[in-house]
This record gives sequence, structure tokens and C-alpha cells, in this order.
Amino acid sequence: MHEGSLQGRGGRVRRTKDFGRKRGCLRCGRKRGIVRRYGLHVCRQCFREIAYELGFRKYS
Repeated sequence: MHEGSLQGRGGRVRRTKDFGRKRGCLRCGRKRGIVRRYGLHVCRQCFREIAYELGFRKYS
């Protein structure tokens, strides 16, 4: 059997992990709360700091 599939008769083959968090914020390195929309890849705290410079506006 090739890697990435499960073997029959109760045997297990270790699968490679190709999902989950890959990188953190490009500005500060934080791993949680990443805004990936539009290819930004910054955490929500950094996004709030630079949002106005990027062209995002608050309307309420």
C-alpha cells in the first residue's frame, strides 16, 4: 500500500499531516485568530491596527 492510506486487517499506516495551522501572523507571529481573507495572513489584533491603512473602513 502507498503512504497516505490505511492498511487492511487492522494494521495502521502513519499518514502525513496535510491540514491544520501552517503559519502564524506575518507581523507578530501569533498563531491564533489569523485573518486569511484576501491573502492577508495577519492576526486579528494586527489587523485592527493596520485595517485603516489597507482601506477598510468602519461604518457603524
